[in-house]
Amino acid sequence: MVLGAANSPVLSFDVGGTDIKAGLVDARGAVLGMRRVPTPLDPARPGEAVLDRLAELKAELASEFPEAPAEAAGIIVPGIVDSVAGVGIYSANLGWRNFPFKAEAEKRLGIPVAFDHDVRSAAAVEHSFGGSKEFNDVVVMVVGTGIAAAVFSGGKAVTAGGFAGELGHAQVPDPDAAPGATGSTILEAVGSAGAIAKRYHRASGNRVNGARGVLLRASAGDTVAARVWDDAVDALAFTICQCVNIIGTEAVVIGGGLAEAGDELLEPLRKRVDGILDFQRRPQLIRAQLGQDAGLLGAAMNARAVLGGAQ
Repeated sequence: MVLGAANSPVLSFDVGGTDIKAGLVDARGAVLGMRRVPTPLDPARPGEAVLDRLAELKAELASEFPEAPAEAAGIIVPGIVDSVAGVGIYSANLGWRNFPFKAEAEKRLGIPVAFDHDVRSAAAVEHSFGGSKEFNDVVVMVVGTGIAAAVFSGGKAVTAGGFAGELGHAQVPDPDAAPGATGSTILEAVGSAGAIAKRYHRASGNRVNGARGVLLRASAGDTVAARVWDDAVDALAFTICQCVNIIGTEAVVIGGGLAEAGDELLEPLRKRVDGILDFQRRPQLIRAQLGQDAGLLGAAMNARAVLGGAQ
């Protein structure tokens, strides 16, 4: 794996709703001084609070690795992100609206900064180095507590000013609609790992340890668990087929916590997709390969692009 032409290490910050992952990343993708700290939550100054913490982390890493000064930084965040303008348009969980992350981060850190979306950046690394690298038209779906996605068409990311890829809010048939009704809901409410556990608890009265617990019960013959799992697979398949119809998707990469189910998710998902599609492409369904560090590597690749462009 080579993340860019420039040789200097870069700072990489993956800002999540719960914690921040940070480290120095070299051109080969090796992460030095990786650390995870809680994401500061300050309703009065949400963006500033995050950048204050990133400046502290930069100082810590500079002290720990004085021989490897970072010459650029990559910052990725959730929500709606305009990477061209360098603005965090909106984050429901972290509270900012139209915050100029790139400009403010460069003031605090004193080095060039690349700013982008978390899932889109992780997906770019997955698309460049993972199982979908041979394809041009790709959707990378991260299915965890919620669902987010990145879309690649003709080998290039489709960003639409930060609004592309919100597949978690795509409409799907509602399995909880009244008999005879044709209601709809959003994909996240049926197909996410969080929704699977919640819907099982609501239907059975039993609490389980996440979506994996539901799958284990389904495998053991629990008919309620099997129905909830099947509903999730149906909703994911429905959305994947819409992507195929709209952009001719060649491959769909599934990441996030639900992907840990492996073939117990992918095999029925392939069958549902194949059963829905007619003359269209049959997309390859691929499990994400780069794991929990994909975000850090994506932020680093963004930073190296900035650094390479400046040299």
